[in-house]
Amino acid sequence: MVVVGELINTSRKVIREAVEKRDTDYIQQIAKAQGEAGAHYLDINCGTMVGEEAAIMEWLVNTVQEVSNLPLCIDSPSTAALVAGLELAKAPNPMINSITAEEKRFQNVLPLIKKYKAKIVALCIEDAGMPETAKDRLRIAQYLVTKLETEGISQGDIYLDPLIKPISAGDTYGREVLESIRLIKEVFPEVHFMCGLSNVSYSLPNRALVNRLFMVQTMAMGMDGYILDPTNKDMMGALYIATALTGQDKYCRGYLKAHRKGLYS
Repeated sequence: MVVVGELINTSRKVIREAVEKRDTDYIQQIAKAQGEAGAHYLDINCGTMVGEEAAIMEWLVNTVQEVSNLPLCIDSPSTAALVAGLELAKAPNPMINSITAEEKRFQNVLPLIKKYKAKIVALCIEDAGMPETAKDRLRIAQYLVTKLETEGISQGDIYLDPLIKPISAGDTYGREVLESIRLIKEVFPEVHFMCGLSNVSYSLPNRALVNRLFMVQTMAMGMDGYILDPTNKDMMGALYIATALTGQDKYCRGYLKAHRKGLYS
């Protein structure tokens, strides 16, 4: 199970303010807290800082790496910002978020995967738009995985994001994601999955609870990577339990370790 810490993102007001003030201590505190809470990667996203994103990406990456040895997930729609972050990433095999089946995006990001030997989050989006059904997601996933493999990228370095939509906007949106994971896993058993969870609960009350329960459901279908807040004890507690219940935690060692550290107290 791979956990990508999501907190260093300028779409969050507190992070944007810290970046604008160049508050090194605050950013480093967030980075350390996520690592201590169990993150395997730290997501760095400053996509809201239009016009200065590449320079801010450099500052954030350097700031974080002063206090953390964790590999980074460089997260941006901008190729220039991706390059700025990847050039400075010290840990081997960083993660790029993301590539899509959109031709321009695919051609822009593919050389970066190869150059930096990066793991890649691959979103099930194509030039025609976002998928509606599980079969749509499977078709796009087949295109992405096949094309990436042709370019020498192994299934084990691919993290497919099936795209979660708000269940408040469509009764079947949750079920379609679960079915898509199952279908894709049958065709590509070595491919990994990665997603953020917050979209599923958009505009609903009790969002945190909806997110946690959907995480458990997706894990049961084969999801093995999440972009989330690792400092959220309820979320991490559910993750360790679900990992054990789905047979991914030998002798429940991870769960027991979390219990001994007081996660459930």
